[in-house]
Amino acid sequence: MRFRLRYLAVTAVMFVFGFVASHAQQVALKTNLLYDATATPNLGVEIGVNDKHTLQIFYGLHPWKFGHADDQKFLKHWVVNPEWRHWFCHRFNGSFLGIHAFGGQYNASRIKMPFGWWKELEDNRFEGWFIGGGVSYGYQWILARHWNLEAAVGVGAAYIRYDKFGCGTCGKKLDDGNKFYIGPTKLAVSMMYLF
Repeated sequence: MRFRLRYLAVTAVMFVFGFVASHAQQVALKTNLLYDATATPNLGVEIGVNDKHTLQIFYGLHPWKFGHADDQKFLKHWVVNPEWRHWFCHRFNGSFLGIHAFGGQYNASRIKMPFGWWKELEDNRFEGWFIGGGVSYGYQWILARHWNLEAAVGVGAAYIRYDKFGCGTCGKKLDDGNKFYIGPTKLAVSMMYLF
């Protein structure tokens, strides 16, 4: 079931951008360098809808477990992140406000979250899915004819569904439930190539 959802999400993203790209005036491929720094391959596409609006979608996947073979610390996940942007000057240049959504699945074990959020994750494994959205602000700098650099931050909320296990690779299910999160939902420094 998990793999079907992932392939369905990727297929939907490709269909939407294939359709929109055929009508768009400008397209950019991008990668979030902060995500890359966490060894999470990611790819985004941003499409100019008109002079003041763009539509972007990102996909990130972290399927690896790092450390020793018996290390039970990992944060595997995939995420899809669409965003509608309004530009104050002209698309792909200067400041923008965005409305973003996100969703995906995760499998995390023995991770220490910032600010003491979700302390149970430090000693247990959680597996589940999440969905949410928020607002963002960002800025793009033109570096060259086809190259831009972007910085963006966002805040919002997320609904997180989980199953809780006692250890990283074994153990029976201890609990299930959900969490609601309000706070930062986006942080990006992206390098992009415009066509």
